[in-house]
Amino acid sequence: MNMKPPPSSCLLLGAPLALLVVVFVFPALHPPQLGSDGAGALCGRRATTTNVAAVTPPQDLEPELSLLIGVLTMPSRLERRDIVRMAYALQPPASRARVDVRFVFCNVTDPVDAALVALEIRRHGDILVLDCAENMNDGKTHAYLSSVPRLFASDPYDYVMKADDDTYLRVAALVEELRGKPRADLYLGRGFPVGDDPAPFMHGMGYVVSWDVAEWVSGNEDILRNNDTRGHEDRLLGKWLNAGGRGKNRYNLKPRMYDVHWDVDNFWPDTVAVHRLKDNRRWAAVFRYFNVTAGITPSNLYHLP
Repeated sequence: MNMKPPPSSCLLLGAPLALLVVVFVFPALHPPQLGSDGAGALCGRRATTTNVAAVTPPQDLEPELSLLIGVLTMPSRLERRDIVRMAYALQPPASRARVDVRFVFCNVTDPVDAALVALEIRRHGDILVLDCAENMNDGKTHAYLSSVPRLFASDPYDYVMKADDDTYLRVAALVEELRGKPRADLYLGRGFPVGDDPAPFMHGMGYVVSWDVAEWVSGNEDILRNNDTRGHEDRLLGKWLNAGGRGKNRYNLKPRMYDVHWDVDNFWPDTVAVHRLKDNRRWAAVFRYFNVTAGITPSNLYHLP
């Protein structure tokens, strides 16, 4: 697949400049053309009928909508990213939709992480590194949403999603929810009010905004001028949109987006997203419930002699 052009603000720090140019910048400008060499590789490609992370519809059908999913993670979570790649790659494709998945984190400062991330970029081509300090509630979500309109200005999406790396997202189900929705001023996710405030914000497991809303966040200098990026970031997004009168087309997908309970696997057949998959046991339970591992048993796996 042809990757989107990287922005000047997409930087990696903490390694010698020469290494950055060779290992990070060159692959980003000239991403490898990946072959059919494993499910994880599919996350970085668009032209395949088996990959939900980057799907091109049949030649005679134009996509009805496009969606960018940014999975916010941290450089050290390599194993989690590999699990999430498989979770998306092994799903059935969303009909007549272009869906691209990118893993998003801030500057890489640890040399070990930098070396491993370099390999990921060369291997998968599905990582966005923002020019910010890694954090949870100090502006990372703002950095992501405000960077996307600049990153993909030449090929914008209809919708932009922020998702956690402990969320299992059923992309085809989400696309069907979006298919008949407005393409402007949209804010969709699992919503709930804060205190006595009836205007909901969307839970951080994952929420979608239309492209124009992301552009508005990117161009709203008052957010930075008022230092309004520190704190519970998902609540802050709701605050920005409420203050600016944006995201008026709001859709609450509760109960189809939900947290898993620690004492029981409370999955629903019509799930759009399930959150708090904090360990491999939970991911395995999700894969079993949604038949990702159907027909796969130790007895029918290939074993080396």
